[in-house]
Amino acid sequence: MEIYDLVVIGSGVGLTVLNYGIRFGWKCCLVENSKVGGTCLTRGCIPSKILVYPADIIREAQHARKVGVSFKIENIDWNLIAKRMWSQIDESKSMEEGLKSVPNLDFFKGNGEFVGEYEMVVRSVKDQSIIASFIGKKFVIASGARSFIPLIKNIEEVGYVTNESFFGEKFPKKPWNSLIIIGGGVIAAEFAHVFSAMNTKVSIIEMLPRLVATEEPEISEILENYFRKHMNVLVNHKAIEVGKKGNKKIVIVEDVNTGERKEIEGEEILVATGRKSNTDILKVEKTGVETDKRGWIKTDEYLQTTKENIWCIGDANGLYQFRHKANYEAEICIRNIFGSEEDKSTVDYSSVPWAIFSYPQIGHVGMTEQEALEKGHEIYVAKNRYSSVAKGFAMGFEEGSEDDGLVKLIIDKSYKILGTHVVGPHAAILVQPFAYLMNAGYTCNIPEREGEGEVPNIKRACPESGSFMPIYHSMVIHPSLNELTAWAIGSLQPVNINHDHAHEHHH
Repeated sequence: MEIYDLVVIGSGVGLTVLNYGIRFGWKCCLVENSKVGGTCLTRGCIPSKILVYPADIIREAQHARKVGVSFKIENIDWNLIAKRMWSQIDESKSMEEGLKSVPNLDFFKGNGEFVGEYEMVVRSVKDQSIIASFIGKKFVIASGARSFIPLIKNIEEVGYVTNESFFGEKFPKKPWNSLIIIGGGVIAAEFAHVFSAMNTKVSIIEMLPRLVATEEPEISEILENYFRKHMNVLVNHKAIEVGKKGNKKIVIVEDVNTGERKEIEGEEILVATGRKSNTDILKVEKTGVETDKRGWIKTDEYLQTTKENIWCIGDANGLYQFRHKANYEAEICIRNIFGSEEDKSTVDYSSVPWAIFSYPQIGHVGMTEQEALEKGHEIYVAKNRYSSVAKGFAMGFEEGSEDDGLVKLIIDKSYKILGTHVVGPHAAILVQPFAYLMNAGYTCNIPEREGEGEVPNIKRACPESGSFMPIYHSMVIHPSLNELTAWAIGSLQPVNINHDHAHEHHH
């Protein structure tokens, strides 16, 4: 039986770790059951943003009336938008071809399944026949996640779309006339924005009391108020049954408070009710790898699972399912697998930033007010509105208007930043500097020396003060324009320095 030094399951962020194994001359194996590149490239954040940006332009054109400028949108070229989107997804084809020619690498297309502690078979996705069997000395599980489909009567018979099938065989030739979205989280909010801007009649069904429940209540309220101007929003409603009426699909919803039922109809149904672990496919229980009650793989602070020499990164551990967080974990994992004992690093999720590319846009890093209180912090809260600053007013935001954006800061009594939350234009860019600050640590307090006189601030600073290291150590929201400046660090080259200070960075 073939024995590999390193087996990586998943070709998204898993490729980053795999690359190091190949560089080290290890005998490596990659297992992937779908398109190479993972969720972000092929069915998630990158293709969705190519749809989001035209939708942003449409909403900006409508908002421009507030500042005295009117635009007429004469045509929405869905074919061109789709062509640009597919050009990014199709990069997976050339990536796959490239992997097949890499020395010391075997690439298997199929479902990996553990059959022993460090033994795996790979089954064909089509017929479940075994196409490979091997042993791995070390495993990195980067198998991602898939859409969670709730138990709704007749949902399978009637049919639906998920983010996976949308960026696949169910991509529409033109925007649907009407769309029912089941779910009110990140994916739901972005799809609702895209299609409502493209003149689709959108209905959102969310069983919780508010949309994007991971965010501050004030931010959910601003988003919801704006959405209600452009679509039908039903919070506190649960989808219980689906059916067909002519060429339309019907969703029967129930008010979770009153039990009252009503019908919502649309041309298509998009299910965006969260993510589900792929551990049921992997059968990790045969390895000694433990999962939590929802099936997410448990990892320690070094990203190692409960089984020695098996690590887990990315969506598979269920923690903060964003590509930039997965990139961060990959770097930690690389140090812990390939580095010395002294190089070992631990993860820190206290300053994970993210953005929801809805309209208005949402940016988030760190704790919410409620989370800070639950963790026992004594806190300050600071708020400001876009309308209260000159630039905000110039952009058409006025005090009391429903679309007036908000910034909310959560500050510890020691003035440490615990969380920052923004809703409004450029939210992802406005929140990112606070992620850098949260990774900067504390300033050094150098004691005064008698008779020393006044010491200039620059000489009193910590060695790290003013350096790029907080940026280097921070997760950078992906995909956002913040990457433009942050990733410049990766090309650092000496000019008149004799030794190489260049840094390689994957955030």
